[in-house]
Amino acid sequence: MPTAAPTTGVPVLVTSGGTGRRHSPSTVEELELELLLEALFQCHGYDFRGYERAVISRKVQALRSQLGLPTISALQSRILHDEPSYTALLRALYVEPALMFDNALEVSMLRLSLGVCLHGAALPRVWLADCAGAQQAWTLAILLDQEQLASRTEVYATVASDAMLAEAQHASLPMANLGELQANYVRSGGVGKLIDYFDVNEDGTHAVLKPHLASRITWAQYNLVTDASFNEFQMILGHRALPDFGPQLRRRVLQLFDDSLAPFGMLALDRQLDDHDALSRHYKPLLAHQSWYKRVA
Repeated sequence: MPTAAPTTGVPVLVTSGGTGRRHSPSTVEELELELLLEALFQCHGYDFRGYERAVISRKVQALRSQLGLPTISALQSRILHDEPSYTALLRALYVEPALMFDNALEVSMLRLSLGVCLHGAALPRVWLADCAGAQQAWTLAILLDQEQLASRTEVYATVASDAMLAEAQHASLPMANLGELQANYVRSGGVGKLIDYFDVNEDGTHAVLKPHLASRITWAQYNLVTDASFNEFQMILGHRALPDFGPQLRRRVLQLFDDSLAPFGMLALDRQLDDHDALSRHYKPLLAHQSWYKRVA
């Protein structure tokens, strides 16, 4: 878990100096949002101050309504004094959990890039940055197995909080959802039965990824906003994390990915790099008009 900034008393909005100031609130509701983000940082160490305000506001308001609270200030009070509410806020603000094979284009690009970027590496490493839950990691593990890469590829799936880490590590597949997931699998080009990659429990209600695939996934808590590069990777999948970031934070995370990507590695982004971006000269699109890149410099 990130180290919380020291605080005494009630968190206050930074108005000059420092790095806390990201946005000038013009309404009471905007001010409440700024104070909520500052409280979350000061008391728990999670920094959402560089995120896009429209995205954050939508997620916060949805949680406020779900909890039946009248204002964002009421939500702030709740998350400061109630652990489940604080955990719920983190879950709401981070990447939405994915279903297996829920994006046919993403799966198609993965199939293409796995062959291009990993077959030549002796011991390839893949980073799922701000992983969208266990099912995103399972999807990747299954595709690696189909490419005969699973036995020598290490997948690093990072999430931002301890609660999400525990959730991912202990996740199982409800058999009631198998029909929907099998349909996703077939739509994305899968052949055969998805359940063949899982072991079903004795009462037939849940399934877990087969051990030879699950053992290739290393789960860890990691904060894209504050943490440094921790390894070199042949592939980095950051396309689900980036859309919520504001411009300054986005530049910071793109630099982190650049620092962590091996020569000729593959980088998946949420949108195409701008030509004037200093990092764009390091990359060439894997396919025209797509935001999946191969490092060339």
